[in-house]
Amino acid sequence: MTPPRAPQIPVVVLAGFLGSGKTTLLNHLLRNRAGNRIGVVVNDFGAIEIDAMTVAGQVGSTVSLGNGCLCCAVDASELDTYLETLTAPSARLDVIVIEASGLAEPQELVRMLLASDNPHIRYGGLVEVVDAAEFPATRERHPEIDRHLAAADLIVLNKTDRVAEAELRSVREAVAAAGDRAAVVCAAYGRIDPELLIDPVHRPDDEAVRQLTFEDLLPEADRMHEEHLHAAYESLSFATDVPLSPRRFMAFLDSRPAGLYRIKGFADFGAGDPGNRYVLHAVGRFLRFVPQPRPRDEPRRTQLVLIGSGIDAEALRKELEGCQDPWQDATDELERSMWGVLRYVRQPDDGEA
Repeated sequence: MTPPRAPQIPVVVLAGFLGSGKTTLLNHLLRNRAGNRIGVVVNDFGAIEIDAMTVAGQVGSTVSLGNGCLCCAVDASELDTYLETLTAPSARLDVIVIEASGLAEPQELVRMLLASDNPHIRYGGLVEVVDAAEFPATRERHPEIDRHLAAADLIVLNKTDRVAEAELRSVREAVAAAGDRAAVVCAAYGRIDPELLIDPVHRPDDEAVRQLTFEDLLPEADRMHEEHLHAAYESLSFATDVPLSPRRFMAFLDSRPAGLYRIKGFADFGAGDPGNRYVLHAVGRFLRFVPQPRPRDEPRRTQLVLIGSGIDAEALRKELEGCQDPWQDATDELERSMWGVLRYVRQPDDGEA
C-alpha cells in the first residue's frame, strides 16, 4: 500500500521596492508565526537585518533563527537547489518565504516556482508590499511597479500611518486598479495578520527543554492579540454534506471576485469521484486540487474557508450554496464535468510511485 504523501509546503514570494517594508513585514511574521516553522530565502546580496540576527550576504549562507526557522541568502539561479534542501523532512518546515530583492522581477520568481519539479512545494502567493507614503514617487521612478502589482495575489499597502485619509483613499484606489483582482490590505509597520498567509500549526512540544523563540521574547503588549488586525480582511466558512456539482463549482472558482485572496479546504464531488475528497488550494489566480482517499469513518462533506479583502461574504455563500447538487447520478455527463477539476490536479512524474 502506498503511504500517504506529506503535505506540500507553501512557498510565499514577498516582493516590493526598496524601502517598502518587506523585511519589517517578514520580521513581523517571524515574531507571530502562529506555531509554524518558517524557512526564509533571501534573494539578495546585501546584508539583511532580521531583528538581532544578521544574515551575511554570501550566496549559500544559512542561519538558524533559533525558533525552528531557517534563513539563507541565495542566487535566484540556485533557488531550486535550496528549495530541495528546505523541503527535506529533516528541516521540518511548514512554510517558506522568499524575500525578493528590492529590484527583482517577482514574476520571474513566481514562474520558477510554478515550473519547479519539486513535488514537496506548492505556490503560496505573491505578496507585493507598497509604501503608501511614497507610492506616487515610486511609480514615477519605477513605472514597472504597475506590472508587479498586476501579477500580485495580495497587496500590502504599508506605512498607512504616514498618509492622510484623503491621500490614502486615492493611493488605495490607484493600487487596487493596477492590482487587477488582487486583495489589498492596509497596514502600518508591516503588521498584517499572519493567518492571511499561513495557517496556524498546533504541535505538541516533545522537548523537555524548549529553546526560546521570538514570540517568547516579545513583550506581551506587542504580540498578535490585536483584534483590529482581523478587521483588515474578511473570512467565510462554508460546510455542506450535499455533494458539489463539479461544473458549477468550477464556474464559481473561474469567476471568483477581486479581493478573494485564498480558498482552502476539502471539496466532495459525490458520484463524480466516490473514492476521493479533493484538497483545494487557491491563492489569487492560482488553483490546485489534490485528490485524497476519503477516510472510511468520515462522512462525505465539503469544508471550505475563503479569505479576502472587500469581499461580499453573503453573496459568496449563496453562490456556494448554488453549487450543491443533491440529485447527483453517476452519468457520463457527471464524469465529463470532472475533467474541469482534474485539469488542476498536478500529475506525478512517470517515475513517481
